[in-house]
Amino acid sequence: MLFLGSGISAATCLMWAVYFSLRGGWLIVAIDLATVVLSGVGARLTWQGRTRAASLLLLAVLYFVVSGNALFFDIPSAQVPRSVHQYLLGLGVVSCLLTRDEPVWVRHGIPLTFLLTYAVFAASNVGWVTSFVMPDNVRVTASWVNTLVALFTVYVAVYVIQNDARERNTLEGELRDALVRGELQLHYQPQVANDRVTGAEALVRWKHPKRGMVSPGEFIPLAERTGLMLPLGDWVLRTACLQLADWRKRPETAGLTVAVNVSALQFSQADFVARVLDCVAQTGIDPSRLKIELTESTLAHDLDDIVAKMSALKAQGIGFSLDDFGTGFSSLSYLRQLPLDQLKIDQSFVANMLNSTKEAAIVELLVSLGRNLGIQLIAEGVETVAQRQFLQSLGCDTYQ
Repeated sequence: MLFLGSGISAATCLMWAVYFSLRGGWLIVAIDLATVVLSGVGARLTWQGRTRAASLLLLAVLYFVVSGNALFFDIPSAQVPRSVHQYLLGLGVVSCLLTRDEPVWVRHGIPLTFLLTYAVFAASNVGWVTSFVMPDNVRVTASWVNTLVALFTVYVAVYVIQNDARERNTLEGELRDALVRGELQLHYQPQVANDRVTGAEALVRWKHPKRGMVSPGEFIPLAERTGLMLPLGDWVLRTACLQLADWRKRPETAGLTVAVNVSALQFSQADFVARVLDCVAQTGIDPSRLKIELTESTLAHDLDDIVAKMSALKAQGIGFSLDDFGTGFSSLSYLRQLPLDQLKIDQSFVANMLNSTKEAAIVELLVSLGRNLGIQLIAEGVETVAQRQFLQSLGCDTYQ
């Protein structure tokens, strides 16, 4: 859908660029060409898998293109009504689909902006009459085209939403069954310090009997929306603790640690501390071998409650790590208040640090900050010897 939207936007603006170049409207031609470039950027972002950025860019471009056309080119007259604004109705429905996983204010704000703008254009003759206004004989044909395409857009958007809802409902039921049938697996990504494996991060994977390996980016958000994150999180924690108990039986693995990601929903449970300690007691593990990883989304709630829970678990020997450190806006303020043991440098910095002086400077700053605060630093996504050597030169000997 994003590729299609970008293509339609680019094609429409190219058409108008040709039209206004013949009429000498070079300012509008420049605006149309800039919109074509932005549509190309949106298509590239989609190709790179950055669908969120592509969605927001595409919606913004289409909103301003349609609104601009309605304000300056498609001015209603006594003979021919305005028609281009009808695209806003279809785009409002499309935006409901593209923003379904966004925060509430985005999820409702963007569709409402499209629909309210549509209502303003539909109920008024607002617009600026200039030399670029299309003549009525052109607008008569355009009104048929605009109406038919706008209705087709609404139809396609509703059809996609229906299919999306059906697929999500199916996937939700299959995920519930997967928890019962044992289709979920934990993979352990090694964590290395001074060239020696010291532990691992537990990463949940879903081996579907028909779909194969389902991406965590697909089923984790689904679990969070449907309330399945609680049983899923309990399963991950218990399975990781059982793995620790098994490792403890062998001398070569007895000293390993396991890091477990905990969602905001899990951590907000009133009995979260009791659940973790019960799991530790039942599996008989050494609590100092268990680390709980938090993200800044987890910390965006009642900070006093978070600190109290962390302190209670730390008193029993359980460690805490802040994941994706450096990507949020409030990380530094958290360092002053939270009893953290470890900070994880986000892999986006690590991946580019050898090719970008800015990324390298950020990594160096984070390593220095952690060292001065007495907090261990671990770099995520280290894939090459050169990356490891650079981190070691900065004083970061732990990586994943």
